Amino acid sequence: MSQVAWQVLIVFIPVIATCVWLQQHCIPSARELARLVGVCKAPVIQHFAETISGSATIRSFDQESRFIETSVKLIDGHSRPKFYNSAAMAWLCFRLAMLSAITFAFSLVFLILAPPGTIDPSVAGLAVTYGVTLNITQAQFIWNLCRVENNIISVERIFQYTSIPSEPPLVIETNRPDCHWPLHGQVDIQDLQVQYAPHMPLVLRGLTCCFHGGMKTGIVGRTGSGKSTLIQTLFRIVDPTAGQILIDGIDISSIGLHDLRSRLSIIPQDPTMLEGTVRSNLDPLEEYSDEQIWEALDKCQLGEEVRKKEGKLDSTVTENGENWSMGQRQLVCLGRVLLKRSKVLVLDEATASVDTATDNVIQQTLQKHFSGCTVLIIAHRITSVVDSDMVLLLDNGLIEEYDSPRKLLENKSSSFAKLVAEYSMRSNSSFEKSVNN
Repeated sequence: MSQVAWQVLIVFIPVIATCVWLQQHCIPSARELARLVGVCKAPVIQHFAETISGSATIRSFDQESRFIETSVKLIDGHSRPKFYNSAAMAWLCFRLAMLSAITFAFSLVFLILAPPGTIDPSVAGLAVTYGVTLNITQAQFIWNLCRVENNIISVERIFQYTSIPSEPPLVIETNRPDCHWPLHGQVDIQDLQVQYAPHMPLVLRGLTCCFHGGMKTGIVGRTGSGKSTLIQTLFRIVDPTAGQILIDGIDISSIGLHDLRSRLSIIPQDPTMLEGTVRSNLDPLEEYSDEQIWEALDKCQLGEEVRKKEGKLDSTVTENGENWSMGQRQLVCLGRVLLKRSKVLVLDEATASVDTATDNVIQQTLQKHFSGCTVLIIAHRITSVVDSDMVLLLDNGLIEEYDSPRKLLENKSSSFAKLVAEYSMRSNSSFEKSVNN
């Protein structure tokens, strides 16, 4: 080709330069549109997944139309940048095709109007053949460059995720606590301040208190008062902006995450069960014998239920524990805690999603088997904290009251007494009698 029809380069090089110029003109807009497509796609997927998982609840409350309307709005929001992104690429393709067609047309006109004998007919035919091929090749080449440029946005997002600061190390070899830590379970909070990001306001604003070892403390407050943030800070899911938390005299910020979290236990509001067996859900690390697992199941009143199953401890648990009721899943979480027997136990609104009978089972088990442990209870139901040794009332990230429930109830002007009065008005009179007793 270079020997026979090298003259085609005289046309091909300017055409390539023009295509590159068109590409550079189109790419900035297409790149931003590709970013918008990625941002608008996540809400559609999330809403779809939430709708599928909660389809029974949506139907029971006759909210299909509302969720369909929300889904349509999200799809429209995703379709707009998607359409404009496709339009930008179509804009480029159209101009590349027009440029190729015009260039090829001028080449044909030149070959036809050239005086006879100026160009060898065989060379002219070969140039026309190469012209068709080269037009298609250069258009595909520029188009693929644009697609790579748009798809590189995914790599950009991966780099963004990899640049997110990681958690502190799991183990700090130079500062590991004793194997029996915590021995007493005393939690000292000193001038604790927490915010989720530097540009956001403080959620906890200078908390100072002490949860004595072996005592049960109820943590109450309005929504947004900082109850869950306090527990997240205790597990170092969120690190404090200022202040510190000491457990038996050891600053939790000075030890590794594994050494801290493996010594604490929590029963969350949303119980977690993994796909597998009953044994793997109760003892995922295979640290306990079958006798210990059966003992824990009997303590949390799940032993008979598991014995009825065909595989007993090896009976199947589906994804998210869908073949177990919400109360049973919460009792499985209680069984994990009974196996672990940590000195510090946290209940993060553990009884908010279960019935009263399951709530009573959890409370009785705690009183019987965790009498010497430090128990922190976050609860919306006042019945879960009125029998605690101490009650901590949070308001807007500050400690409003911290005393025994009886003393707070005797003071009719206290905020805790007002909460109890509100709850007793919404509940039956039996709760008020139990409080007075």
